[in-house]
Amino acid sequence: MSSGSAVVEIHQDEILTGEAVALDVQPLGFFLRALGAFIDVLIGIGILLLFLFSVSWLLGENLLEGVVMPIVTITMLVLVMVVLPTAVETATRGRSLGKLAVGGRIVRTDGGAAGFRQAFIRALVGVFEIWFTLGAVAAIVGAFTPRSQRLGDLLAGTYSERTRTPPLPPPAGGVPPHLTAWAAAADVARLPDPLARRIAQFIRSAPNMEAAARTRLSASLAAEAAEHVSPVPQTDPEGFLRAVAAVRRDRELRALTLESQRVGALTAGAADARGFPQR
Repeated sequence: MSSGSAVVEIHQDEILTGEAVALDVQPLGFFLRALGAFIDVLIGIGILLLFLFSVSWLLGENLLEGVVMPIVTITMLVLVMVVLPTAVETATRGRSLGKLAVGGRIVRTDGGAAGFRQAFIRALVGVFEIWFTLGAVAAIVGAFTPRSQRLGDLLAGTYSERTRTPPLPPPAGGVPPHLTAWAAAADVARLPDPLARRIAQFIRSAPNMEAAARTRLSASLAAEAAEHVSPVPQTDPEGFLRAVAAVRRDRELRALTLESQRVGALTAGAADARGFPQR
């Protein structure tokens, strides 16, 4: 590898697209997957019970001969265990009632939508690992795979993606009005990133904290931050932390905006100089 080449690290829950962009996706957890599968199995059992009641009524009314009972039973088992799950996941792009209930969707390992082939393999293997073993094989395999994949997922190249994301935190407030003049000249560039993250986390969780713990933690964080901020304003510890976080956020946003503008200007100039067609 040449010295000028870059090394890109792809983490466990990232997907690399065709444009070499890493997408951060969240697989569904083990217990939610198990709950979704349990709901789907209950629905299948309900369909089977409805079938048994219907067959019993037909036999009682002499509308169905007993010799065809084994054939009808096997056909119904195949429909419930293989055909119905395959059809549902194919038609809904990896969703079923159980997965909708827990907020999951079956996708390929590359992030694409699952199709008929993946759904059929999962349903076929599910006859063994879910129905015949009462879910024991699926639970054991899912507990030891990074994305809680069962055996059918490993063979089909799929996993369950989380479709319900947690709500975004409320936007952080700005600089308190009485610290506006201080913010214009404050130096917060030396604030370490780990400490800045702790301050941001405190600001988000402060409204839900007890008063004593909130006061104690704000004082501790303010004492740490004061060593990296100049000048230190005359205000309460929590107000100081909110002002530092707001100044740091605004300046980083301004720097990123300016950098994006410079890159856009350079790219546009290069395209015009080389005579690239306008698209």
